[in-house]
Amino acid sequence: MAVEHGMWKIGERPKALAPAKLDTEELLEEQIFQDVSILNCNWLLIGRQVYTDFGKYIDLLAIDAFGSVIVIELKKHKTPRDVVAQTIDYASWVEALPTERISQIYHKFAISYGLEITNFDDAFQVKFGVKPSEDEVNSSHQMVIVAAELDASTERIINYLNSKAGIAVNAVFFTVFQDGKSQYLSRAWMIDPVETEDKAVSDSSKGEWNGEFYASFGVAHDSRSWQDAQRCGFISAGGGRWYSKTLFKLAPGDRVWVNIPKTGYVGVAKVVGTALVADEFIQDDMQLVGSYGTEAEHGEDNAEYFVPVEWLYAVAENEAVNEVGLFGNQNSVAQPKTSKWDYTVERLKEVWAVS
Repeated sequence: MAVEHGMWKIGERPKALAPAKLDTEELLEEQIFQDVSILNCNWLLIGRQVYTDFGKYIDLLAIDAFGSVIVIELKKHKTPRDVVAQTIDYASWVEALPTERISQIYHKFAISYGLEITNFDDAFQVKFGVKPSEDEVNSSHQMVIVAAELDASTERIINYLNSKAGIAVNAVFFTVFQDGKSQYLSRAWMIDPVETEDKAVSDSSKGEWNGEFYASFGVAHDSRSWQDAQRCGFISAGGGRWYSKTLFKLAPGDRVWVNIPKTGYVGVAKVVGTALVADEFIQDDMQLVGSYGTEAEHGEDNAEYFVPVEWLYAVAENEAVNEVGLFGNQNSVAQPKTSKWDYTVERLKEVWAVS
């Protein structure tokens, strides 16, 4: 059940803002189109009013760094049965789309709305830091129903589909508050969106996992440092639960191949411990070059998390292996099931003479 929204203006005495009625759900669609981070800052919008092969229009389409395509459907006064059934119907159509069709949908969308980047590959790389993998694009999908309010019947249907059928469907509620001439938009997810993302990724499979883990180690000026990671034996991620949560997939004994986006593969390591928050991992004698957010400073969700590793082979950034055909994406840790990942591991074993 969604949490009831409330908003207060801070002053000498808190003043409750009055809920206001959203003029139209088309206005809500326009707000999401202007800034999809209203739903999720880790999504790239790729289509609006997408015409399907059976003569219906999908309100909005987005994609995340996993390549998972998100069908976003506004309730627009539909009955509970209609909105859920229609969203599932759209998802069944999206599921069968080849990569080139996804690219065409984005291109048409970009041209129609005057976007600066009209090529799907380029837009994906700008958003996520890597080019899209043909094996991963649309390898899974999610469904999100957007509503100003949702009745109990629709909530029961969505909960049933998640818990019993294992379908990655969610709902997000919006409430508008009035303060003089200003209006404010508030949102609440029905189900933790991270759970929906995990369900979509775990349900997607285009092959067998080879047992080798992939890690993306993002470096940035005055923050995360590959030099630190090499010297102190760790991989890390942070700045939001979306980035750090996959580190917890790793367990002692696992082997992980580490890629720096836009740079290349820089090492392979054996995991020797479980993920720890910065406050527990960092020791005074480490003399770290980078700066890492602690739980005390940034909170549990936004802190940096570390996985201790023993490097089996590691190179400097200027010696990174960056070849055409190697796997890459923005997941802090992943278990890829594509043939490209099998090739990547075998190629790195050959280059680094790792058995």
